[in-house]
Amino acid sequence: MENGNAADRVIQDLRRVVAASPPGGQLPSVRVLTARHQASPVTVAGAIRQLVAEGLVETRSGRGTFVAARPERTAGAADLSWQTVALGPARSGEHEMQALLALPPNGAISLSSGYLDADLQPSAALGAALARAARKPATWQRGPAEGREDLRAWFAREAGGGLRADDMVICPGGQAALSSALRALTSAGDTVLVESPTYLGALAAARAAGLRVVPVPADDDGVRPDQLAAAFARTGARLFYCQPLHANPSGATLAATRRAAVMETVRANGAFLIEDDYARDLTVDGTAPPPLAAGDPDGHVVYLRSLTKPAAPGLRVAAIGARGPAGARLRAARLLDDFFVAGPLQAATCEFVSSPAWTRHRRALRVALRDRREALLTALSRHLPDLVPSRIPRGGMHLWVRLPDGLDDTAVTTAAATEGVVVFPGRPWFAAEPAGAFLRLTYAAGPPGQMDEAVRRLARAF
Repeated sequence: MENGNAADRVIQDLRRVVAASPPGGQLPSVRVLTARHQASPVTVAGAIRQLVAEGLVETRSGRGTFVAARPERTAGAADLSWQTVALGPARSGEHEMQALLALPPNGAISLSSGYLDADLQPSAALGAALARAARKPATWQRGPAEGREDLRAWFAREAGGGLRADDMVICPGGQAALSSALRALTSAGDTVLVESPTYLGALAAARAAGLRVVPVPADDDGVRPDQLAAAFARTGARLFYCQPLHANPSGATLAATRRAAVMETVRANGAFLIEDDYARDLTVDGTAPPPLAAGDPDGHVVYLRSLTKPAAPGLRVAAIGARGPAGARLRAARLLDDFFVAGPLQAATCEFVSSPAWTRHRRALRVALRDRREALLTALSRHLPDLVPSRIPRGGMHLWVRLPDGLDDTAVTTAAATEGVVVFPGRPWFAAEPAGAFLRLTYAAGPPGQMDEAVRRLARAF
């Protein structure tokens, strides 16, 4: 804390000097600042680096630190209205995606984040793996465009079926993998079937690709096979996006009694099924069923697995795999998007998931998520019993709660924000008109002790 206060003092002092000095004016030396603020040279150097990053000062080797040149300001306000005509209408879903990723205001409790609380992230193990990887010169060189073979092999083994390392492509996160898959497997104007409700990012990516999105009803046991068959017959679609395990936002897992029927429907229609297996490492109760890809001999399943959700937001590493011509198109699409994922990040990921630290993390995460889920359920039972879901998800990060009749999800979300708790409305998760008013409440983004206060604030919003 003292180091932080000292750094703040140095930064504020330098800001005052910069404001009062002309461009090129020399700032006090590190020795002077160290004595003036009773701070260490390391602290002073860190403060100077921050101001350099902000463009306020510049360092000159052997001479010291100087006020940076200020950018010239044009007279009057810029007129950017022409861009509205040039750009045309905004893409559907962009506003919702920005809201989903927005950071909560200071003092607010977030029940809306899609990432693990910082306390649950294996930051030390990831940092150590990245440090070791960064010291190896080979990791900074250009590798295969499809990604490291050992990392692709790990993802292929995790899929548990006929996928091989050569079928997998490493991607910078699950969203990038999904966007590439939608573009590679379809053409603008095609139809894609989705569960209803489904992942908001999938809806946004599909619409951005110019696809027609058709919802298929799902319940606590996942997508309904009869409705899926009817949707294929009516639309002639050749692609179905599905989250068979702990679906986001509903938490539903495709029932064992439905898996064969879903796969048979996909095969009978000569279609692909994108299996988004984002929650493979987020199971809380029992044992997760194998991926659908594990029982797919003929290449209908396009398998997607990300490590961002179960590890850390900064671990933007995922893989997507398919066999045959579909796999070739995926590899080509990823090459056009960004060539390849950074070598040090791939190397660190491979080292992390193949080490005991990954096993320990998954074991500890299972216990922590169960505790947080129970804390949120207890708080709902105490303050908002009407919101306790009828079936508790066995994994994932969220509770999908239906609001009482007469309540509007967006109005409740707005009222909750004024009470200092951030929740996410259910409406954007539906491809068409919602089946009711829902909220998605995340239990993975905060400590168990915070859940009661969060729900207390939510109750005041009601």
